[in-house]
Amino acid sequence: MTEVEFFPALADDLDALVAIRIAAMRESLERIGRFDPARARERFAKSFVPAFCRKIVHQGQIIGFFALAINEKALVLEHLYILPASQSQGIGAHVLSIVFNEARVLGLLVRVGALRGSRSNTFYVRNGFCLVEQTEFDNYYSRSQGST
Repeated sequence: MTEVEFFPALADDLDALVAIRIAAMRESLERIGRFDPARARERFAKSFVPAFCRKIVHQGQIIGFFALAINEKALVLEHLYILPASQSQGIGAHVLSIVFNEARVLGLLVRVGALRGSRSNTFYVRNGFCLVEQTEFDNYYSRSQGST
């Protein structure tokens, strides 16, 4: 696995994180005819809360980020994006191990959503998530603490 560090996101990171999100989702969104960088920026900017977001840094460069939220039933992985050039190196699995540990400490399930048709669906299932709901564009998954 590529050696990475995690740092809290800052409000000034918005543009860099949007660029990562767009790069990570581009292929999947193009495949379903919904790639729109302006819309992607607007949607992320509306919900961006730096306090809930962590940057993934490799050799001084931001290569990804993830954001968590807590509701009454679950720790929700709202975002997990890694630049395409840094994917498939174990970084996402490392992030999930952090998320799973936080959920265990809190006694919560972990929930996540993924764009239907995205390779991320395979990633989440491989890491113990079970499909609980489908909508027109998204799949929603849950993982209990006992999942492997």
